[in-house]
Amino acid sequence: MSARPVSTAAWASRPQGRDRPGKPPVRRVPTGSWPSRPWQSDEPPRRRVPGWVWLPAGATVATQIAYPLVGQRALGAVTVAVVVLFFLTSIAHATTTRGPRWASGYLVVTVGGGLAAETLGVHTGVPFGEYSYGTSLGPRVFGVAAVVPLAWAMMAYPAYVLVRRHQRIPNRAAFLGGLILATWDLFLDPQMVKAGHWAWRPGGGPAINGIPVSNFLGWLLVGTVMTGALIALPDPGRCARRDDRIPLALLLWTYLSSVLAHLVFFARPGVAAVGGPAMGAALLLSSRRWNRDVPGGADAPSPHDRQDP
Repeated sequence: MSARPVSTAAWASRPQGRDRPGKPPVRRVPTGSWPSRPWQSDEPPRRRVPGWVWLPAGATVATQIAYPLVGQRALGAVTVAVVVLFFLTSIAHATTTRGPRWASGYLVVTVGGGLAAETLGVHTGVPFGEYSYGTSLGPRVFGVAAVVPLAWAMMAYPAYVLVRRHQRIPNRAAFLGGLILATWDLFLDPQMVKAGHWAWRPGGGPAINGIPVSNFLGWLLVGTVMTGALIALPDPGRCARRDDRIPLALLLWTYLSSVLAHLVFFARPGVAAVGGPAMGAALLLSSRRWNRDVPGGADAPSPHDRQDP
């Protein structure tokens, strides 16, 4: 019995890969598209930020290092410089990685929202407690030091960048962002009050390191709302891979330097003992990617389950 030749057309019409029992379906990638190899990720290449964005980031770190080394009279100017440089880094990174439209929304939410919350707080005591600003941080707007809304913006951005991995559960992402901001203030408020930049009125209820507990709760509330608003901003490239090393590095640096400064330079181990574990836990909890944060959960096919045609 002679073998009959198999036509090229018939052979080409046959499937070139067959799913094996017990294995997830093999998803095929057309020739010429990435990934070109089965061990490569199916995600697009990482979008890197321009090199110049590292300049204000480096200047921020250098100025923060100088803070505990300068005299009392220069503390106000150095504080303003740190905030402005950190803010410029955040807005530059947001603009280059998420676009001018998203960055504009970010400014409205953080600078506008921070000013609104602080103005309400200064005049009514809600939601932080009763306090007032001095003149050491420069001009004031509605009774609020003009640099303070920039401080909200500078730190809200890296917190958002970290917690956006939880964006499939927006309420969780918003709460974690608020928790990062509130625990950061466990360092910030004692430091700024000691420097004379603002003061709390006596009789504000239970306090931690001289700061009313109501302030922590207010930061948690405002930070959660602010982060939730950032998560809700339209972002056409929400699933894109972005080079977020700069904001995440500044976030980690802020945490570590705050612990070190209060232990070594400010001689306030009580502040480090409270803020260190609290902010550290918030960062660890936010860094952990939970099962529901991954599309498809644990049953999602791995990018390694691919073959070249």
